[in-house]
Amino acid sequence: MDSCCEDKAGELAQLRASQSRVLYIALAINAVMFFVEFTAGWIAGSTALLGDSLDMFGDASVYALTLFVLDRSRRARAGAALIKGGFMLLFGIVVVSDAVRKLLIQEVPDAQWMGVIGVLALIANGICFVLLYRHRADDLNMRSTWLCSRNDLVANTSVIIAAGLVALTNTLWPDIIVGVAIAALFLHSAWQVIRESIEEWRAGGESSDGDGCC
Repeated sequence: MDSCCEDKAGELAQLRASQSRVLYIALAINAVMFFVEFTAGWIAGSTALLGDSLDMFGDASVYALTLFVLDRSRRARAGAALIKGGFMLLFGIVVVSDAVRKLLIQEVPDAQWMGVIGVLALIANGICFVLLYRHRADDLNMRSTWLCSRNDLVANTSVIIAAGLVALTNTLWPDIIVGVAIAALFLHSAWQVIRESIEEWRAGGESSDGDGCC
């Protein structure tokens, strides 16, 4: 029985170390891209890029939060996942609000800046997605983090497509349609993560993952 506990503890320590390395890399990538996108959005006067930079900042915060609770109780990790679900919900609302604002003022975004920065963001988030993929089923906390990365890939790809359509049509409608679709993805993922984290919180109590071994 003691051997079982020792083996389980060793495996868990190795898993946490691997998760930690991946999260630190993802945190650094998103922090750098936040400053890149925010600066580009400010120079270009692009609300879309400024909004996407907010998403990068949110992701960096999510990775930092995940690192903070990595070695904590099951309930603490469920609480972190709940906060991340709140981030997703907030981003969905922000994107919808921005789409409404653009409709009211008829703002056509800068297609060139959207495309260039969209490609850079796609590359950055693609690296994070690959790193997080192997840990997506470790626990709810890592799953919710991976969902954030997946959503970013969809959003970045959609922004690039929208940039091309904006350049071709010189209208704001491609940006609006893609924005609403991205918002729907954020809101769906938010509901999924929030629901699962509440269930995990209720079921977990203050027990740790290794309690069942002994």
